[in-house]
Amino acid sequence: MNFLSHYYFERDTTDANVILGVVLPDFVKNAEKSYNLYPAKEIHTFQGNPSQLSLYHGWERHIKVDAIFHSSTFFTEQTQILKQLLIPIMGNSPVKPFFLAHIGLELVLDHLLVLKEDVEVGLFYDALQESDKIALNLFLQNCGLLDTKPFFNFLNGFISGKYLFSYQKIENISYALNRICMRVWNNPFSPEQVDQLTIQLESYKKLLEPIYLSIFNEIEPQLK
Repeated sequence: MNFLSHYYFERDTTDANVILGVVLPDFVKNAEKSYNLYPAKEIHTFQGNPSQLSLYHGWERHIKVDAIFHSSTFFTEQTQILKQLLIPIMGNSPVKPFFLAHIGLELVLDHLLVLKEDVEVGLFYDALQESDKIALNLFLQNCGLLDTKPFFNFLNGFISGKYLFSYQKIENISYALNRICMRVWNNPFSPEQVDQLTIQLESYKKLLEPIYLSIFNEIEPQLK
């Protein structure tokens, strides 16, 4: 799941470090895709530091949510539906259709959460801003990431950019999807294909909209 979908499950949480923790695995990969952190192996180093333990708690909830989501019937069925809508516009694109459908589904879920005001994007950014950065730095170092400067450059840019507010518009979902593909492939889509992608995502959104909350309702009780 993407950032706001993870935040959905913490929308009533008052601990800013837990909220940061639930998006931290993706933040780490966005900062540098070669980073591989395994906090569960380092849990002894977090003892006695409530902020680090909150980050760890959030991290573990992220892992659990993704495991449930990716093994769900919803995920299997919806990625197949979206893939069939996307294949006709892909042409000679190097992007794998399943990858595009997988990430596309996650982004459209975030789009609907914003559109339907199921999450407050401003509160999400407030939590990121208020989180304990000293504890975060120690947490990352305890997990083996000794040079944390590139990560904090990413985090600070993410917070100041506030681009998740743009998820209200479906064309910005296409833009985000194209940018994600650009991290893996050179020139994944032409400008014309990005426009076509917007049209197909809009069509898919109309199919998903009546049932999108079902996956959140399925996952949430399993996090208790």
